[in-house]
Amino acid sequence: MIHIANAAFLATVNGIVAARFFRCFALVLVGTMAATSPAQAQSPSFDSFAVPSGSAPHDVAPEPDGTVWYTAQAQGAVGRLGPRSGKIDRIPLGKGSAPHGVIIGTDRAAWITDGGLNAIIRVDPRTLAVTRFPLPKDQPNANLNTAVFDKRGHLWFTGQGGIYGELDPATARMRVFSAPRGPGPYGICVTPDGSLYFASLAGSYLGRIDPVSGSAQVIEPLTPQQGARRVWSDSKGRAWISEWNAGKVGMFDPATHRWREWKLPGSDPHVYAIFVDEKDIVWLSEWSANALVRFDPRTERFETFALPRPRANVRQMMGRPGEIWLSESGTDHLLRYRSNVAIVGSK
Repeated sequence: MIHIANAAFLATVNGIVAARFFRCFALVLVGTMAATSPAQAQSPSFDSFAVPSGSAPHDVAPEPDGTVWYTAQAQGAVGRLGPRSGKIDRIPLGKGSAPHGVIIGTDRAAWITDGGLNAIIRVDPRTLAVTRFPLPKDQPNANLNTAVFDKRGHLWFTGQGGIYGELDPATARMRVFSAPRGPGPYGICVTPDGSLYFASLAGSYLGRIDPVSGSAQVIEPLTPQQGARRVWSDSKGRAWISEWNAGKVGMFDPATHRWREWKLPGSDPHVYAIFVDEKDIVWLSEWSANALVRFDPRTERFETFALPRPRANVRQMMGRPGEIWLSESGTDHLLRYRSNVAIVGSK
């Protein structure tokens, strides 16, 4: 059942020469099989969960109780996975739907940014009822992207069409603002002290939102045209960004107003998703290497984990203590990485 919200709505040959040749060949063959066989290529720390074919899962959001929500962008639906049972509930969001982001609110509902419907969507965790909060009619092509809740319980969201906004779920009141430099707002996060930041992919900057006025301050990263894609806060309130064009991870410290950047391993890295865990370890998805990358800010070391399947196209990650969840939009799988493993990386 779908409702349109209004102001009353609440709530990854021979001899010695021949022998050496065949030994080498065997090693290459084994290596090739390991790289192509899902069972052998998959790290013991990875667990895979197939979702319905054609889902193209874009974002994923694990709940503390074990439930995992994801957006089936290509099917106009949201899914709910029970990792123990493998059971999936699939909830259609309506004709024209193309959901992008999903997060879990304090009400345990799934909150979705739907670019196709140009609306914020709420899916009730008990009844699976769908409620729409449409954007104002004067914002018809927002290309909604990502959302986050602030400390007041208000939902802040971004739209690559050139907007960001705020929704008060209690009253259905919505405010929409034009972003500096126009198109680009993508990832968004809230810090422990309640500060709000968003990353602008097309604009190549980090924006800080004043929640009262709604105005945004442009904070320039060190590398021009870096393509800031997603942003996440650590426990100290520092904002970490994935730099798609530059292949770097960047960090802005509001206490010192200074930036630091680190280039990821590889000749041509492209960094998409970013997530900072409960130990302030930074996790990134690297598309050129088809890998999950771990970065420890204390040692400034990277460790790279090959993903189980080629062309995983991990666009977003989120986690809970000891686990990182990834959405493989290119393979129709969700992936869980158990993060309590030792790092053996290189600076």
